Amino acid sequence: MKALSIRQPWAWLIVHGGKDIENRSWHTNYRGRFLVHAAKGMTKDEYTEGYQFALECGVTDMPRFGEMQRGGIIGSVELVDSVDSSASPWYMGQKGFVLRDPQYLPFIPYRGQLQFFEVPNNLLPQGTANV
Repeated sequence: MKALSIRQPWAWLIVHGGKDIENRSWHTNYRGRFLVHAAKGMTKDEYTEGYQFALECGVTDMPRFGEMQRGGIIGSVELVDSVDSSASPWYMGQKGFVLRDPQYLPFIPYRGQLQFFEVPNNLLPQGTANV
């Protein structure tokens, strides 16, 4: 199944906080469900920026810095479009992947990669690849 590595706290916000846009500098032709991989790296400044932005968007239950799961798969989401602009409060990039129907998955440690990458289906909980 395809996956995309996203830095925390943005990955958590996609799965749990209603973040419906993933900001990127590039478009994609891919459409469909992909795994949300929480990148291993996260600075305190990145966390603080994401936390402040989340509060502005009404998210008040974000985990603390040390509680953020990193370096593995944390959920899945459906990518439905790739746009140059959006009215979503989460849009702040050059391009945006429009997301819907996030689903939580128990943490699966896995090494991330650039761009979309494949994760073997046998590493995922049964039925995940069909979601």
